[in-house]
Amino acid sequence: MEWTTIWLFVVAALAMLIIPGPAVFYIMARSINQGKRAGVISVLGVSLGGAVHVVAGALGVSAILMTSATAFTIVKYVGAAYLIYLGCKTLFSRNEAEAAETEEEAPAVNLKKILYQSALVEIMNPKTALFFLAFFPQFISPAAGSVPAQFIGLGILFLVLAFLSDGSYALLAAHIRKRMTGSKVGARLQNRITGWIYISLGVFSAFASPGKS
Repeated sequence: MEWTTIWLFVVAALAMLIIPGPAVFYIMARSINQGKRAGVISVLGVSLGGAVHVVAGALGVSAILMTSATAFTIVKYVGAAYLIYLGCKTLFSRNEAEAAETEEEAPAVNLKKILYQSALVEIMNPKTALFFLAFFPQFISPAAGSVPAQFIGLGILFLVLAFLSDGSYALLAAHIRKRMTGSKVGARLQNRITGWIYISLGVFSAFASPGKS
C-alpha cells in the first residue's frame, strides 16, 4: 500500500472522527457520570469492540451480517435494548456522587465492568460493521497484496486514531463533570444526562438499517 493512500486514509478518518458520533456520546456519558478513569476505560472498551469488527470484516463475517436481514435485526435490537437498559438503570439508581464533593472522594467504579460493557456496546452496533465495510475498501487495492491484511492494517490505524480522538472527548467530559460535582443538583443532573444519552443511543440504534450510514 502506497504512503499517499495511507495519508489520504488518515485525513479522511480524522475528518470523520472529529464529528461526534454514537460512540463519542456514549464515552462522554461515562465520563460525566463516573469520572475520567471510567471515560478512558470506556474508550479502551470501544476500541476493543472496534477491533472485533475489524477482524470480522477482514474475515468476511461482517459482509454476511450486512446481507442477512435476520442477523442484522437480531444484533441491532439486542444492542439497542442493552443501551436502553443501561440508561434506565442510570436514571433510576441513586447517584453515588451525591455524597462526594470531588472525583477523588467518589466511590471506586468497577473498571473491568465498564471495559466489558463498553466493548459489548460497540460489538453489538452493526453500524460499525457497515461503516468499516463501506469505508475501508475505498483505500484497498488487490494489486497491493493481501486484501485481509490491508483491511486489518487500516483497521489498526483507524482504531489508534479513534482512541486518540475519543480519549480527547472523554477528558473534555471529565472536565464538565468537575464543574457539576459538589452539589446534589449537579449529581442528579449527571445521572439524568447520562441516562437519557444511553436511552437516546438505544433508540437511535434500533432504527439503524444496512442502507444507512
